[in-house]
Amino acid sequence: MASGGGAVASLWTEVNRCGQSGDFTRALKSVNKILQECKDDVTALHCKVVCLIQNGSFKEALNVINTHTKVLGSDVIAFEKAYCEYRLNRVENALKTIESAAAQTDELKELYGQVLYRLERYSECQAVYRDLIRNSQDDYEEERKTNLSAVMAAMSTWEKAALEDLGLPETSYELCYNSACTLIGKGELAEAMKKLREAEELCRMSLSEDSDMTEEDIDSELAVIHSQMAYAMQLQGRTEDALQLYNQVIKLKPTDVGLLAVTANNIITINKDQNVFDSKKKVKLTNADGVEHKLAKKQLQAIEFNKALLAMYTNQADQCRKLSSSLQSQNPGHPRPALIQAAQLCREKQHSKAIELLQRFSEQHPESAPEIKLTMAQLYLIQGHVTKACDILRSIEDFKHKPGMISALVTMYSHEEDIDSAIDVFSQAIQYYQAEQPGSSAHLSLVREAADFKLKYGRKKEAISDLEQLWKQNTNDIHTLAQLISAYSLVDQEKAKSLSKHLPSADTMKFNVDVDELENSHGATYVRKKAAKVTGENLPKEQGQGDTKKKKKKKKGKLPKNYDPNVTPDPERWLPMRERSYYRGRKKGKKKEQVGKGTQGATSGAAAELDASKTASSPPTSPRPGSATAAAASNVVPPRQQKPAASGATRKKPQQKKKKGGKGGW
Repeated sequence: MASGGGAVASLWTEVNRCGQSGDFTRALKSVNKILQECKDDVTALHCKVVCLIQNGSFKEALNVINTHTKVLGSDVIAFEKAYCEYRLNRVENALKTIESAAAQTDELKELYGQVLYRLERYSECQAVYRDLIRNSQDDYEEERKTNLSAVMAAMSTWEKAALEDLGLPETSYELCYNSACTLIGKGELAEAMKKLREAEELCRMSLSEDSDMTEEDIDSELAVIHSQMAYAMQLQGRTEDALQLYNQVIKLKPTDVGLLAVTANNIITINKDQNVFDSKKKVKLTNADGVEHKLAKKQLQAIEFNKALLAMYTNQADQCRKLSSSLQSQNPGHPRPALIQAAQLCREKQHSKAIELLQRFSEQHPESAPEIKLTMAQLYLIQGHVTKACDILRSIEDFKHKPGMISALVTMYSHEEDIDSAIDVFSQAIQYYQAEQPGSSAHLSLVREAADFKLKYGRKKEAISDLEQLWKQNTNDIHTLAQLISAYSLVDQEKAKSLSKHLPSADTMKFNVDVDELENSHGATYVRKKAAKVTGENLPKEQGQGDTKKKKKKKKGKLPKNYDPNVTPDPERWLPMRERSYYRGRKKGKKKEQVGKGTQGATSGAAAELDASKTASSPPTSPRPGSATAAAASNVVPPRQQKPAASGATRKKPQQKKKKGGKGGW
């Protein structure tokens, strides 16, 4: 027994030495030897669990804890058990383990904050970290502040909560990055970009001090900052810059699967229905193992929505229906899966089925009805059912009295020439603002628009109440008073006369209008002629002295080269040659002694005898310039000036060509 006890003591010495040096593999071997001697030794079991955790064997460590539950009580091993469950992504079990622990130590509180963050219970998580920062004094204060700033960024992004300024420092690039994320959640994109650039500089400075860090390692660490920069650019509408930065992050191939998934998803949202082949490549990055444990629920939900939309854009109708149905079952009250299904039906030209689907969803989920009904109205408009679209829009209580909705309804009713319904829209809206916001700018502008609309369509009697209300608000408004008098003139002339007394007199009215400038303006239709000034040079002329107008010299028209004034011009010279009465068709080319052109065995010797151009009495038809014949033939009439030989000659009809493809008989 003495020798056995000495061996165990030496093993404990080895465990202690290996633990201090960080060699937990050798320490685990020594602990296992101790457990062979003492199976239920609490300290040895606890050391074994710690060694397994340090080596990353969380499942094996949890098995040891569950196997020896009688020996290892919750007060002894609660932190290690909860930590193993947390690292194995059994977050709900970890929460139960922490809450059931007998004593809430600081290390359990630290883990409790991490668990609450993973469960997206940000308000409780914030309270835990604020308590830890307030009551802890050690070297981990900056890490706790970093975690707290991450919680604030998540609340700003996912819950859109109004946050108080906790005065957290921005001494590290992690704190600066989280501050930028908070600003993005608030919509302050310009300030967020400044913070991200500061975070980038701080990151480069801190990592460059480490000699073991290469440039590639620094770029990999900066990838998350660059991806967030690209997201801010995308929200600002700078999609080209954002896409370039996203692709740079993808090329680095970061080890963080969550970062890769988010970056790839954002590229898909930029591509939309364009560059779908690139989107199909990028969507594979969103399916990596472990993504579901790295991202928030809303991020995972957005990725799944985009997968369904990509299936629709790539004409994978069955896949789109499958994905959207799965999303509908996972998120029963969310309107987006129903909208995706309706969009797919519209691509298949089944608008009626799409409207029926949306109608059922709006009845089952009234809280999502406004967004759904707006889509239904759009589909009705596509089909040309304007009145049905108006009925749908008027049934949306949340938007019923919004200025934009009133404008849309009045425009559509006017297009359908349903003036009574348009006036009814105005009346209901005015009643609402009269009860909720009487005398506000929105109320008065609505009354003004209603009055102008009624006057435009000749409803002066109906416009009286609106005009009176406007005039009572501002009795100095002459324009409204004039409209009111014009409307009363059709109903009650005595009332119109009494109101006309409030009009200012013509003497008191000053328009500050320059009449001459107005008449000389671009749009003037009548300009008064100004009297010409009489000067010494332009004295009136004596009687009998008439004005002599300078006659412009007429330019002589150009005559043809061969013009002969003694010959009467051809009266048909202005007509095309084909339309002249003496036209005989085109002359065929002269065939002079062409061998082989006639019938077989015939000669062309007689062609010269029949050639009239070779006879002496036949002058050339057109004299050649510079030739002796042209100089001698001065009495020859040019062709354009010759008269036709017989005025009664009939025009020869051109020979009709035979139609090709006609029926022929052999």
